[in-house]
Amino acid sequence: MLNTHTRDTSQARFDATAAAQDHLRRHGAALCNLLDALDGQIGFSAFCDLNSAFGRPVPDFDAVEAALRNIHTVLADQLPSALDSIGHDRNFPASDMTRWHGARVSELLARFRHAD
Repeated sequence: MLNTHTRDTSQARFDATAAAQDHLRRHGAALCNLLDALDGQIGFSAFCDLNSAFGRPVPDFDAVEAALRNIHTVLADQLPSALDSIGHDRNFPASDMTRWHGARVSELLARFRHAD
């Protein structure tokens, strides 16, 4: 029999993973385009890891969290001058998109922290 804490933790883990999956469904294409524009193999690999974590019958909580952390790191490590250059070269709002996606990924990660 599960105790209340275990049940609450399990539900919180499920909710955090479901929120990340919903976000990916809604905004994954834009995030993928951004990570591709940033020319970072690490970010694109993390995006692929995130997608494959949802390719299982039961998504892997730890894999989803790890991929989100890697994506967050890539977004946070971007220099404003590099984002301006990408935006100019590709006619792409790289700076705005990086801030927006970074904030959303931060919000998702906060749900994972509360699920532990």
